[in-house]
Amino acid sequence: QVQLVESGGGLVTAGGSLRLSCAASGRTFSSYAMGWFRQAPGKEREFVAAISWRGSNTYYADSVKGRFTISRDNAKNTVYLQMNSLKPEDTADYYCAAVRSSSWYAVYRDQAEYDNWGQGTQVTVSS
Repeated sequence: QVQLVESGGGLVTAGGSLRLSCAASGRTFSSYAMGWFRQAPGKEREFVAAISWRGSNTYYADSVKGRFTISRDNAKNTVYLQMNSLKPEDTADYYCAAVRSSSWYAVYRDQAEYDNWGQGTQVTVSS
């Protein structure tokens, strides 16, 4: 198990950028595939981006492709979500999640596959 703590959320105007961070505890972070999800008010939580435990493979939701970048620094036990060209529809609570993976290249977009979750960080994009 790992404990996850997100940070970096806030209020930004449309077209702006934010970088979210997710710090993980534990010595085996590098064996966990990671993902970012978001939940807008009144909506279900949805997949945003995922990265394999080596960082070599990534996967994005169509709605953020070309604007968001997921990355990780295993030496710092941290995964990042760089969000550029933000839109009001990106407003949501953002959660990072982790799943231990035996496959160095696997990415997971189904939230049911993740068994470690952070508490979330709020992102608000004003028009």
